[in-house]
Amino acid sequence: MNLLTAKEISKHYTDKELFTKADFSIEEGDKIGIVGINGTGKSTLLRLLAGLEEPDEGEIVKGNKVYVRYLSQNPEFPEGMTVYDYVVTANRTEDNEWSIAGDGKAILNQMGFSDENEPVDHLSGGQRKKAALAAALMAPCDILLLDEPTNHLNSDMILWLENALIRRKGALVMVTHDRYFLDRVCSRIVEMDKGKLYSYQTNFAGFLEAKAAREDAELATYRKNKNILRIELEWMRRGARARSTKQKAHIQRYEELKNTTKAPVADGKVELGTVSSRLGKKTLELSGICKSYGERLLIDHFSYAFRKQDRIGFVGANGCGKTTLMKIIMGVEKPDQGEVILGPTVKLGYFSQENESLDPKQRVIDYIRDTAEFVRTEDGVVSASVMLERFLFDGALQYSLIGKLSGGEKRRLYLLKVLMEAPNILILDEPTNDLDIQTLAILEDYLERFPGILITVSHDRYFLDKVADRLFAFEEGGRLRQYEGGYSDYLEAKKQWEQPDPGRAKPKKAASEKTERTRQTKLKFTWQEQRDYETIEEEIEGIEEKLRELDRQIERSATDFVKLNELTAQKEEQEALLEEKMERYLYLTDLAERIERQR
Repeated sequence: MNLLTAKEISKHYTDKELFTKADFSIEEGDKIGIVGINGTGKSTLLRLLAGLEEPDEGEIVKGNKVYVRYLSQNPEFPEGMTVYDYVVTANRTEDNEWSIAGDGKAILNQMGFSDENEPVDHLSGGQRKKAALAAALMAPCDILLLDEPTNHLNSDMILWLENALIRRKGALVMVTHDRYFLDRVCSRIVEMDKGKLYSYQTNFAGFLEAKAAREDAELATYRKNKNILRIELEWMRRGARARSTKQKAHIQRYEELKNTTKAPVADGKVELGTVSSRLGKKTLELSGICKSYGERLLIDHFSYAFRKQDRIGFVGANGCGKTTLMKIIMGVEKPDQGEVILGPTVKLGYFSQENESLDPKQRVIDYIRDTAEFVRTEDGVVSASVMLERFLFDGALQYSLIGKLSGGEKRRLYLLKVLMEAPNILILDEPTNDLDIQTLAILEDYLERFPGILITVSHDRYFLDKVADRLFAFEEGGRLRQYEGGYSDYLEAKKQWEQPDPGRAKPKKAASEKTERTRQTKLKFTWQEQRDYETIEEEIEGIEEKLRELDRQIERSATDFVKLNELTAQKEEQEALLEEKMERYLYLTDLAERIERQR
């Protein structure tokens, strides 16, 4: 049954066109995900469907007795209202008055609210978003509209919300960047692209395939029309005499093709060459870091020495201390105990959860020029204007005021500023909040090529699977447990850790444990291993420099086949040596970590 229909709706903001004559419908049981780059109007579409804004043209028709509930990105709350009243009392009706109290308490408990009578005004930003989400889930409605529901939720809460929405019977429309979430929950994807809406009856993985097929078809049509246009153009150049019906038809056909045959516009994507500074042998070390707030211990004696090209993720419940640790690394906060040791060449770049203060009256291009007029990338020297274009800020948008940007566009602008500072240790605190999926995909690709150290705090499981190769999980009492791999690897290891196999052999007795400890304490470097460990990084750097010089010589000797063969043989020899050294390096660093853990 059709619940709501939008017919040929258009919406513009000043000189910015969001969508024109777009159609959209919601059927009973639909679970729809809306995707598109920041600034295309995803949040605006939700507000139109909720009746909070009116389209400039067209109409939105809602069925009789169809109730819509809308959760915004930044919900507002009545002053002085308690969590219980906001979630339960405000949603009580004649139909649910006997069940809503129990259901409301259950959902508040699942979301981690220990005091249901606490005023909403006293909650943190993340807790307020959770309270608003709980109220939206409790509300009796036919259509639930959710704008970025996973922002500020930790991974466990996102998984809980996934299952709740999968079980929910009513229609659902949501805007989210969480790709695993879209894939599991949604059965239909609506893409907002260049002012049009495209609907795909599939989950997110199916959408990616269907979108690629659509773009291939558009490109094939363009090529066919371009070939016809070329033939018509040759005919026109020979001198058409506009007398006969046939000749007039040729001229008319040429004019139509000339006006309609345009190359398909490529998707807006962030394209950024690697920007970084050289990082020396000494990088970043955290030694015995402790941090408490009042009686609450957040971090208890955490130590870790970061290695070059480390890809480290930090996960844990909201408020456990992840952001605090990032601020300690940056020097924004001081640890109660321990120290942060920075190497002499370290240049930190920090992308915080909260955008730095952006002057709404400053122009976009001036904000970036304040960081650098030019930046050196792997593609050469690039100007601030070109970098902005690569980050989807075209010529007109570059000279607009920051205050006119959407929340996601401001987030993208802030990210560009951080990257243009050319850090060699990049710290990203919840980078996926408010960034669109296309931007995230290119950021992930950039991070794979980033030659420095990456440290990230994120609740986005897909993002962590793609960029992290080691995770630290915050646990009770301020302890941090280390896991190898991405987020999916962490979940599997955590499951095995918390629920040991009952068929596993029983622990050894005390005497055996003592023997085991004695054996472990003997784990140490041999004289040769110690010598190799101290010099191997410099040896690897030397081989890499030789390979770069050989590449330069090969390029200069492209026409000298004798010299080219000689250089190619030398390059193959150095590549084999590099592979051998890398294997030795991995063995030695792993052994060093085991020795350190043993201590």
